[in-house]
Amino acid sequence: MKKLFIFDLDGTLLDTVADLANSCNHVLAQNGYPTHSTDAYYKFVGNGIGKLIARALPAEQSNDEIVEKLLPDFRTYYNVHMADDTKPYRGVCELLKSLQEKGVKIAVASNKYQAATENLVKKYFPDINFTAVLGQRDGVPVKPDPAIVNDIREISGIADCNDIIYIGDSLVDLQTAKNGNVEFVAVSWGFCPRESLLENNPTHIADNIEELYKVLFKE
Repeated sequence: MKKLFIFDLDGTLLDTVADLANSCNHVLAQNGYPTHSTDAYYKFVGNGIGKLIARALPAEQSNDEIVEKLLPDFRTYYNVHMADDTKPYRGVCELLKSLQEKGVKIAVASNKYQAATENLVKKYFPDINFTAVLGQRDGVPVKPDPAIVNDIREISGIADCNDIIYIGDSLVDLQTAKNGNVEFVAVSWGFCPRESLLENNPTHIADNIEELYKVLFKE
């Protein structure tokens, strides 16, 4: 069994798409831009809030200046509404407790900004003693750069990549694991279509929590 389990947050542990969509639509509407259905946001998420806003804006008006202008309003609204419709995926809380009982180290690696990452983890997983909870931080490149994996390795004291497994739902996560030279498990219940995950040859794919148990708890 691995010694360190690194989980993505959005689309892996938590279904957050509705609150992300509502927050982005609020900011778009307040500034006179067209909004989108919640389903459309599955294609926008995964690379942090800045990229989310950039993808949601009309193409001809999507630039760094406008994104920077909208970011503070997004964070202000999302900080209040991030848990309106967000919920853990089925079985996730029990899985984390089972891993904790095994005495292994558990961490979160997210492209969501740090404050929101910490707040959501504290709200939904208060009984889990995470070794590290890292989100998007100033001056640190976001996933798929392996910086976040390397930082978690250093914090945890687990130096050997063979002792680490990364669990995520997106192609960004898959590439992050490859760049960090760690084993990867793709979960198909999140934001990325199963077919897209399979096309990129994940080490493992789990279609439900029972399959994930089998992969993570193998000796």
